[in-house]
Amino acid sequence: MSEPTPLLVVGSVAIDSIKTPFGERERSLGGSATHFSVSASFFTEVGVVAVIGEDFTDEDEAVFHERRINTSNLQRIPGGKTFRWAGEYGFDLNTAHTLDTQLNVFADFNPNLSDTARKSPFLFLGNIQPTLQREVREQVDARFVAMDTMNLWIDTTRDELLKTIAVVDAIVINDAEARQLAEEPNLIRAARKILTWGPKLLVVKRGEYGAALFTKESYFATPAFPLESVFDPTGAGDSFAGGFMGYLAQADKIDETTLRRAIIYGSVMASYNVEEFSCDRLRKLQAEEIRARFHQFKEFTHFEI
Repeated sequence: MSEPTPLLVVGSVAIDSIKTPFGERERSLGGSATHFSVSASFFTEVGVVAVIGEDFTDEDEAVFHERRINTSNLQRIPGGKTFRWAGEYGFDLNTAHTLDTQLNVFADFNPNLSDTARKSPFLFLGNIQPTLQREVREQVDARFVAMDTMNLWIDTTRDELLKTIAVVDAIVINDAEARQLAEEPNLIRAARKILTWGPKLLVVKRGEYGAALFTKESYFATPAFPLESVFDPTGAGDSFAGGFMGYLAQADKIDETTLRRAIIYGSVMASYNVEEFSCDRLRKLQAEEIRARFHQFKEFTHFEI
């Protein structure tokens, strides 16, 4: 039997059609599990749990093989079509306007985990239906579990979402979702409220404004990396989560110093992801570039007292 990967992610693998003010691409590899796993693979071995159709080509799948991502739990449905999403960005690159969504095989996604996958010590529950997230969480004997969610689930399945939140260690969501989830306009109060529901920590993604980490005892915030060229923000949040969880799995410990470093590494990976369409920039990324940008973060946020 093969060894379990240190990090497991369950989420979507998609084919996107994206238009931004700087270009467009009719067929682009996307999905939360895709961006997450590619980002995380720079730090640790990662396995992906997702579903695809017959239209998912060898070229599409190549990115997983290039990054040595374990795809033994990637289900291919004969005769099915892969989840497809079409979106457009204006000059406010923080907001995607959905033009078309075709769930296809993702509509009946029922994560089926191998015995090996169930032993992964770190688990990330990507943005899927909260009941499915909880079913996966119950299957995996992980030491540290984080989850993502979105406004759709907050609006339509709030009770199920709260049940899932109660059984994870961390939530990684954007600031609007945090406010909506807690029904609090103030982000600090929203964070404090969410942390009473079970999680040990909350990570808030703030797009071009950076990210923040909340625990019951502490608060840490970092700006986004200053970029002159943002080409395609699709998957930036998932790339952030991949860098964050990938570094934690590599470090194999959860403490304040490690969490703060993980936030920076997540920000580094998100900053590279947005420089080109899909995973194109991450496919060319080198380890020394990650280290260089990490140290640049340290330089521009450091000050003497």
